[in-house]
Amino acid sequence: MQPRLNPLTACPDAYQAVRALNTYVQNCGLEHSLLELVKIRASQINGCAFCIDMHVKVARKAGESEQRLHLVAAWRESPLFSDRERAALAWTEALTLVAETRAPDEDFEALKAQFSEAEMTNLGVAIGLINVWNRLMVGFRVPHPAA
Repeated sequence: MQPRLNPLTACPDAYQAVRALNTYVQNCGLEHSLLELVKIRASQINGCAFCIDMHVKVARKAGESEQRLHLVAAWRESPLFSDRERAALAWTEALTLVAETRAPDEDFEALKAQFSEAEMTNLGVAIGLINVWNRLMVGFRVPHPAA
């Protein structure tokens, strides 16, 4: 894979704007472990090796188990995820694939049972943000670190 350009240096103002939103998401009050699972799942769907690599490393360093990390892609078939995590992962899939899913009522109802309105909003922002990062990294073919 040949990188097309480095969007982080090509337009520093855009990078800083996305970083500012990233800072907000990191401090929005949602569990760090939940946010990392969401970032990994969206990145898997979008085929973003850069973000999968980064967020698996971050989650592992924060104490996430190898077993759960390996099962994020098959979370529906695993009993290792809480109802709250399941609702967040379903919503992640629904919003990441919104052109196909149209954000189904069933997924929203599961979300509403586990999250407050502010948390749902923050989760939606977090999902949108990882999709922005995925589109930058995939679109410009930014490679993940080799080690």
